[in-house]
Amino acid sequence: MKLTLAESRLLKEPISIISELVSEVSFKIDKDKLEIIAMDPANVVMIVFKLLSSAFVEYEVKKDEVISLSLDNLNQVFRRIKPSDTLILELDEEKNRLKIRLRGNSNRTFNLSLLSADEEEKKIPELEFPLVIETNSELFEDAIEDAGIVADSLAFIADKNKFLIQGTGNISDSKVEVLTDEETEINVDGEDKIAARYSVEYLKKIIKGGKLADRVKVQFGKDYPLKVDYNLMDKLGLTFILAPRVSND
Repeated sequence: MKLTLAESRLLKEPISIISELVSEVSFKIDKDKLEIIAMDPANVVMIVFKLLSSAFVEYEVKKDEVISLSLDNLNQVFRRIKPSDTLILELDEEKNRLKIRLRGNSNRTFNLSLLSADEEEKKIPELEFPLVIETNSELFEDAIEDAGIVADSLAFIADKNKFLIQGTGNISDSKVEVLTDEETEINVDGEDKIAARYSVEYLKKIIKGGKLADRVKVQFGKDYPLKVDYNLMDKLGLTFILAPRVSND
C-alpha cells in the first residue's frame, strides 16, 4: 500500500477535528477510498470520514486494509506537516507499522506502531429526515458560537422559511435566525415546525468541519439525531451524527 497526497490538509485537518472526539480509530482502505467510522466514548456522536482515491496523486492498494492508530500519535506527526509538503503513507506489514513521509524542502520519515483492531465494525444508522438545510459553513459556525454563549444545549427549530437556533440559560437566552436566501435553502416535508435539542459541547467540535468545505448540509427531526455533512466534490466527505438531548419532563 502506498498513498501519496499532494494536498496534505485533506487528511491533516479531518484528523485534527476527529481527534477531539475519539482517541483511536481504524482506517479502512480499499481501492476506492480511505474511510473512518468511529463513535465517541460516550456514544453520543458518530463520525464518518471518507477520503476518495481521486484526491490522491498516487493510490496503490492491492488489497483491502484495516489500520488502527492512536490519533494522539498521528496528530503529533501531522502537526509537523507544512502546507507545501506532500504526504506519503506506506504500510510496513513486517514491522506492523505505518510509515509516514513528509516530502518538501526536506524529507522526513516517521514510523507509527499499529494498534490491534479487535472491535466490532460500526454500522452507519439508516436515518430518514423530514428536513434538509443547506447553508454557508461560516454562517452555521457563527450561529452555533453565538447561541452557545449562554447555554449548554441548543434548540434547533425550523420551518420552510427559517432555521432558528436558540439557547436558554439560567439567567440569559440567545436566538439566531437563519433565513432562506441565496446562501440558505430549507426543504421541509409538511407545514409543521420541527424542533430538537443538541449539546453545545459537541456542536462546537462538529462545526470545525467548516475548515474543509464552504457549504454544510444540516438534517434533523423532532427529538431525532442531527446529521451534519461537509463535502468536497471528488475529494472527501466528513459526516457527524449527533444524538439529541431529550427532555425528561
